[in-house]
Amino acid sequence: MADQEVLPAPYYVEARRSFRGYKRMADTALAQLTDSNFFHFPDPESNSVALIVKHLAGNMRSRWRDFLTTDGEKPDRDRDQEFIMEGTLTRQELLRRWEEGFEILFDTLDSLSAEDLGRTVTIRGEPHTVLQAMNRSMMHTAYHVGQIVYLAKHLCGPDWKTLSIPRGKSKEINAMKPEERKVRAPGRT
Repeated sequence: MADQEVLPAPYYVEARRSFRGYKRMADTALAQLTDSNFFHFPDPESNSVALIVKHLAGNMRSRWRDFLTTDGEKPDRDRDQEFIMEGTLTRQELLRRWEEGFEILFDTLDSLSAEDLGRTVTIRGEPHTVLQAMNRSMMHTAYHVGQIVYLAKHLCGPDWKTLSIPRGKSKEINAMKPEERKVRAPGRT
């Protein structure tokens, strides 16, 4: 029982750090893309970085807005539309939505207490504990941030600035003290 009482506060701290780290990783990758690359479709069945940003923003807005009191799949969300790129959408507008989605997520996380972890919320009518819903959202975010980073690296080619340990530098980084390393794990400061 003592472990259950100790878990919530550290878990919330780690969840916040992880979401912030994934956002920082994606933002750093997004900053390296030209507008052309941001909207580039690798093939007709793949998503552009812009569509992934649009989808994640819509998902976060739906899942985290009124988190404890309404279903995570809001009636005003049109998930299918998140995978269609309207010609009038700009990078600036998509990044505004991205920031808004993360702001809703972070504000909601900051409002939760340890007692909330065991509460039940629903997503598409399916019950989840708050802990399950948080984990589901974190894994979803990590999955799509990985796609953003992979596409950005591919599209930038030799101009890509790595977000982790550069190739061939593992031994050098491992020999350093942690505080001397410039490369940090997602969410670590």
